[in-house]
Amino acid sequence: MGLTEILSFVVVATLLVVSPGPNGVLIAKTVPASGRAAGFANVAGFVAAFYVHGALAILGLSILLVQSATAFAIVKYLGAAYLFWIGAKALWAAYRGMDGSAAVAPARSRRTLMRAFVEGFLTNALNPKVSMFYLAAFPQFITPGETSAAASFLLVALHSLVNAVWFGAMVLLFSTLTKVARSGSVQRWIKGVTGVVFIGFAAKLATTRPNI
Repeated sequence: MGLTEILSFVVVATLLVVSPGPNGVLIAKTVPASGRAAGFANVAGFVAAFYVHGALAILGLSILLVQSATAFAIVKYLGAAYLFWIGAKALWAAYRGMDGSAAVAPARSRRTLMRAFVEGFLTNALNPKVSMFYLAAFPQFITPGETSAAASFLLVALHSLVNAVWFGAMVLLFSTLTKVARSGSVQRWIKGVTGVVFIGFAAKLATTRPNI
């Protein structure tokens, strides 16, 4: 694997990371309500999930998600259900906040950080489209029988690095707007938009079909 192939993969991975998706919406929801540390916990969850998907793709196990209609459907609907649950919960919080009864406070406990990590991890881990990206991209940059596992994991590490830098910058951006974003009206607006967007992603994921 040469430098040209590596740079090409970074470009493709960057375009995937910066495109609008559930990760960015989750950051926008988490940071204003729970603080910068929780946002970085989300990012850590994203990265951990990338390594899981990358390892499955390199080992060939994730091919089952594409070649097995049953396996793909199970993961797809689990992911869609999780995204829908986040969206419905956000919409309910926005609705309750209309009467001022639901105040938003920053996270202060380790448990909150763990919850943020798990939310970030599940948002990526339960999305078979990430595995499909690896299955579609890896054959273009890896030669079977010639490319070592270490070189393959280098691509996963670069993808994770791009993800960490992009969403880390997003966390910092939202944290600078904390005072504004924590106001009751802004929080209701964020939660309402978050709910609609996540439910939309859930519907889109539920209708996704393997194309490899």
